[in-house]
Amino acid sequence: MEKVEKFLKEAGTYYLATIDGDQARVRPFGTVNIFDGKLYIQTGKSKAVSKQIHANPKVEICAFKDGEWLRVAGILVEDDRREAKQSMLDAYPSLQGMYSADDDNTEVFYFKDATATFSSFTKAPEEVKF
Repeated sequence: MEKVEKFLKEAGTYYLATIDGDQARVRPFGTVNIFDGKLYIQTGKSKAVSKQIHANPKVEICAFKDGEWLRVAGILVEDDRREAKQSMLDAYPSLQGMYSADDDNTEVFYFKDATATFSSFTKAPEEVKF
């Protein structure tokens, strides 16, 4: 899981795919953090992506850097604990102007039953499950 977090942080931007009814939706994200032994992402409850995750928590993210890409497929589980939210905000101080661990908007999710696949055109894929 640490290798997955490192890749995503170094890539800087990854793309999160959700389902909105019968339509796939993809958008850029940048937050990733390991807390309490789990890989977390963050968003705002007021965003459409939050509603999509709650309706169907099966998601996939994809990132690319230096000729390699990473896909992580799994189920997102909301963690409403203040400590989980604050850990994410501590990892991304720039978010603290828009989000607070105590507001009604900040939302963090961790991956459950995740499969991460590292790929490139020059090596065999490598899978990591967590």
